[in-house]
Amino acid sequence: MKKLIFFSFFGSIVIAQTGLGIAKMVDERPSPKDMFNKTKMVLTNSKGQSRTNIMVSKSMDGNKKQIIWFLEPKDDKGVSFLKIEHSDQDDEMRMWLPAFKKVRRISSKRKGDAFMSSDLSYEDLSSRDLAKNEFTRLDDEMIDGKDCYVLKVIPKKEAKSSYSRHISWIEKSSLMAVKEESYDKRGELKKKKVYAHKKLKGYFVMERIFVEDIQKNHTTEVTFLDIRVDTGIDYNLFHEKNLKRIPEM
Repeated sequence: MKKLIFFSFFGSIVIAQTGLGIAKMVDERPSPKDMFNKTKMVLTNSKGQSRTNIMVSKSMDGNKKQIIWFLEPKDDKGVSFLKIEHSDQDDEMRMWLPAFKKVRRISSKRKGDAFMSSDLSYEDLSSRDLAKNEFTRLDDEMIDGKDCYVLKVIPKKEAKSSYSRHISWIEKSSLMAVKEESYDKRGELKKKKVYAHKKLKGYFVMERIFVEDIQKNHTTEVTFLDIRVDTGIDYNLFHEKNLKRIPEM
């Protein structure tokens, strides 16, 4: 997803009257050069049974380059995931599976598959390309006291999406998502997502994502811990060879 050139304050007010304009403002929101965090992911099934994963993540370029290593539970330790997003070709996604001693490549046809049995798909982990989606502004709404833009997002054919549309609520003051509904190809509600964020060193960063798969009655809660920004992560980290190397904390 290409970054667009900076536009004047007056120009941003005008362009923000459209759905695409708001999406561009979100895309232009200041973000850290790089980020480190520990992540707790709790999966809960329809019977109320839960499973907890602990991971560490490093990312750059607004999360367009990301590598995740699983630490817990024991049977998942060493599993890792690499994502590199491209504006002119399909994103690269690979997983290292130590039990099989192999790297599995995630093709664009499998973007709708679940990430480590969670309610987040591989597609959910990627940014939305402005050119591959249509954005329509709906009526503004208040969500938990937050004044929000509301966008309808329809993926174009070239997005190769597993969804037919999304409805996104974007807080006006931070330009961060606070809520989203995603619909399957039949037009039926598939997932509800709720987000929480905080300000850290001048940036707004995500600190919690709660996803409910309505059709499976299954939930995933992702909490980002020990968030560190602008730490000087090496650009060369984001290579397949580093999937096998769990970093020092």
